[in-house]
Amino acid sequence: MNPNDPRTSAPAETLETVYRRAPKNRLLWIAVVVAVVAIGLVIVGVMARAGDRRRLVTETEILAVPTVTVVSPVAGKSSGSLMLPAEVRPFQETPIYARASGFVKRFAVDLGAEVKAGEVLAELDTPELNQELAKARADLVQSESAYKLAKSTAERWAELRRGAIISEQELSEKQSDMAVKSAAVESARAGIGRLEDLVGFAKITAPFDGVVNSRRVDVGDLVSAGTARELFRLVQIQKLRVFVRVPQASARGIRMGGTADLIVPELPWRIFAARVVRNAGAMSADTRTLLVELEVDNPKREILAGSFAQVRLNENHPEATLTLPANTLLFRVDGTVVAVVQPNGSVQLRKILLGRDFGPTVEVLEGLETSDQVILNPADSIVEGSKVKVAKTEATGTK
Repeated sequence: MNPNDPRTSAPAETLETVYRRAPKNRLLWIAVVVAVVAIGLVIVGVMARAGDRRRLVTETEILAVPTVTVVSPVAGKSSGSLMLPAEVRPFQETPIYARASGFVKRFAVDLGAEVKAGEVLAELDTPELNQELAKARADLVQSESAYKLAKSTAERWAELRRGAIISEQELSEKQSDMAVKSAAVESARAGIGRLEDLVGFAKITAPFDGVVNSRRVDVGDLVSAGTARELFRLVQIQKLRVFVRVPQASARGIRMGGTADLIVPELPWRIFAARVVRNAGAMSADTRTLLVELEVDNPKREILAGSFAQVRLNENHPEATLTLPANTLLFRVDGTVVAVVQPNGSVQLRKILLGRDFGPTVEVLEGLETSDQVILNPADSIVEGSKVKVAKTEATGTK
């Protein structure tokens, strides 16, 4: 036996005691290990549950932010032209009335006649005016005679006054009488001038070059000055005015000096060049249209004044406007708005001004830029400042 072996050197009672205590130590270690494992499992379970809770919170937050599809406005193609109904009128048109009373002696022109400015249209017989003029001339002679007598009397009394034969009062009376007679002469001359002018109005003349559009007098008719009876109607048709009402959505494209095509239904093969010369400057409250006036040359009288026609306004929209899908619009109490996604993910409700409606798309005149991101099919409950997540961007079509 090895003397160094404790089992051989220890007493028999000690070895027995050691062997008895060995199972108890193993059970203790096993219990410690089981406890550690249990605690570890508890810790792992708690940590797993905490991780699940954090993931749930994160997923809830992510799901709370709606995912949206956005679209950007695009520049639409210009319509190029706009066809509208129009009314053709003479460049000048005026009714002609009598300025003197009398009987129609003759008329020099008839319906459709071309006349020059100052040309005689008709002549009146004015016997009463002639008599008044003769009387006025006789009154003038009488007034001139009275003035000459008053003047010579005043001169003689002035000589007498220098000789102190008469008083200053008497001289003043004679000079005053001379002044009255002089005024009577001027009045008589003015009356003659008025009557001569009226007699001159016995010849009814054209105020401008044009065409007689109507004649409503016959020889022997009695006409009176100051009445509303129209004798002739004169129109100027070498150049015509064209009036067209442009809808509000297209009014901004109307430019002074712009070109247009005039199409007359009776002459479908002809296109007449017209130009925009002026507009009303304000929209009509009744029709929400802008009255625009154009001019067109008509040297051959191919276009009849008063006709219905159509006007094609060229280059009506020289600047390209923006278009958006119709399903981006929100209609609120204060007007039409769209939901625009800001760089930080918040929503801005932006008011816009709409133009024409093309069905799937609409024209946007104000309120948006091509860089804006507009939400497609926005919820009616969407509010200013709410957060969204952009899923993708769709392209819009052009007009």
